[in-house]
Amino acid sequence: MSSSEVTLRSTVGGISVEGQLHTLSVWFILALRLMIGLAFFQSGLDKVLSGEFSASGYLLNAPAGNGSPAAGLFAAMGETAWFVEFVNVAVPWGELLIGLGVIVGLLTRLAAFWGAFMMLLFYLGNWDISHGYINGDFAYMLVFLSVAAFGAGRVLGLDSYVEQYEVGGQPLVERYPWTRYLLG
Repeated sequence: MSSSEVTLRSTVGGISVEGQLHTLSVWFILALRLMIGLAFFQSGLDKVLSGEFSASGYLLNAPAGNGSPAAGLFAAMGETAWFVEFVNVAVPWGELLIGLGVIVGLLTRLAAFWGAFMMLLFYLGNWDISHGYINGDFAYMLVFLSVAAFGAGRVLGLDSYVEQYEVGGQPLVERYPWTRYLLG
């Protein structure tokens, strides 16, 4: 193994896996971060600029129409006026801010968590298993989770600087370890 290769090991539920990252892996991690960030940023920007986004019809009709196992949940959300108003703001601005955070690598894990959560909801709402259970929404959710797991915000991102910002003579993440769940 060369000095630039990294071995990953993990044990979950008594099962251990191990693998080595290739020296080019960092570029693919960066590419995943930029790709998903740009996709979300552009989608959010289009919705914000058009001012025409409305979740009501989607929540009430799409999941039920495509046989989603969560159709009842989506219908309940669509029948709750305050929740529809919340979603009408949260989706466009959420996509925009998640995308921006991921692109610049700032609060990357936090942004990736919310991006994965949104993609899970889109997966359940856009339920289409005619070609199997894996679709674009599911794949995007996994990309967000990968961005978070790999700490992609440290690869040419602002998180690497924020983590080292000194607070009381210590780097931020050493003084406040919980920030590792937001940064990286």
